[in-house]
Amino acid sequence: MPQTITKGIKSLLAEANAQVKTMPVAEAKTLYDNDAYVFIDLRDIRELQRAGMIPGAFSCPRGMLEFWIDPDSPYHKDVFNQDKTYVFYCASAWRSALSAKVAQEMGLSPVLHLEGGFTEWLKQDGPVQEKS
Repeated sequence: MPQTITKGIKSLLAEANAQVKTMPVAEAKTLYDNDAYVFIDLRDIRELQRAGMIPGAFSCPRGMLEFWIDPDSPYHKDVFNQDKTYVFYCASAWRSALSAKVAQEMGLSPVLHLEGGFTEWLKQDGPVQEKS
């Protein structure tokens, strides 16, 4: 029996973008090295190795996000237990919109996501570091 998808990606993204504040790349370029902000790169390791990442960003594969945020999870990462502003990003701001929405729903705050993602970061000549 074929599946009937009742809510597609366009609806999910619209909901996420209505609930999560975006940060323009121009603003992010002035804050990525500010200790009050944590940039979270949600792309997979192949993307990071191929294109690099925002300097100082924390790599969190999208599939581990909820586990790493939750302090009761055996996989919790302390980076998500700080009094800082979290800026999520991915390649094109789709995964980051969905991720930021989930992070907010879990209680992480404040959370934003990078408008246009890493693709826009590169277009606007944002600095890049190689993934080590």
